[in-house]
Formats: sequence, C-alpha cells, structure tokens
Amino acid sequence: MSSVEQYKDHFVLLLEAGFIAVNQADEDSARKLFKGAQLLNPESSLPRIGLGYLHFHKLELAQAVAVFDQVLEKEPNNQMAMTFKGMSLSLTPNKMDEGEKILKEIAEKAATGDVKEVADSTIQFVDKFIKKAPSPAEIKKK
Repeated sequence: MSSVEQYKDHFVLLLEAGFIAVNQADEDSARKLFKGAQLLNPESSLPRIGLGYLHFHKLELAQAVAVFDQVLEKEPNNQMAMTFKGMSLSLTPNKMDEGEKILKEIAEKAATGDVKEVADSTIQFVDKFIKKAPSPAEIKKK
C-alpha cells in the first residue's frame, strides 16, 4: 500500500477542514488542505471548488469565476460550481445580470435543497443590497 493510499479515507476530512480554514481566513492552511485532498482523490472536483471558494471569500471574483469555469469544463452539470460561479458573477460589476440568470436557473432545477437554498439566498441578497433602489439624493440628481 502506497503512502497516499492509506489516507484515502481522509479525503472528506481534508475538504471539510479546508472549507473551515477558508471561513476562518486561514488561506495558507486552506490551500494546503485542498491540495492534500486533491492528492488523495485527483479525479474529484471538490478541491478545485474549494480553491474557487477561497478566491470568492477573498473577493477575487475573476479568479473565482476562472476556477469554477475549469470545473464546469469537466463537469458541465456541477450545480455547486455553477452556484458559486453565479454568486461570483452577481457581485462583479457589469456581470450581475449574468450571475443572477445562473442563480435563477440553479434555483429552479437544483437537485439538492442546500444548493437551491444558497442560490435563492444569493438572489435575495443581490435584490436587496446590490440592486437597491436609488436614494432620494440620487433621484434628485437626475
């Protein structure tokens, strides 16, 4: 048994720890954990999604979209990658409509409740905070 083979069952643990590291703003640990997960299961797209999530968390939206696009090239129906791409685009100036369109598609056809819930929540966030109505001062300027 190779040294990597004996740790195959730690794949999910490394992924979960990577997402926790991202949420704790520990970029170095997150990268190492996702890289370790990738070594254990090179065929899985989840470590790449984790790296994209890291970029999203840092508001490096163009890099996040690029990572999610790489995942979607291999797995066009990956709803998690598509949702994160939609979230990234919806926060990107001049691409908000594209992101919202992706999120609405995912919300309609999501296979899991969690993905649907994230897409719906993001749509509500965009409507409330990104597309908010102009203030009275902005209306008077016109």
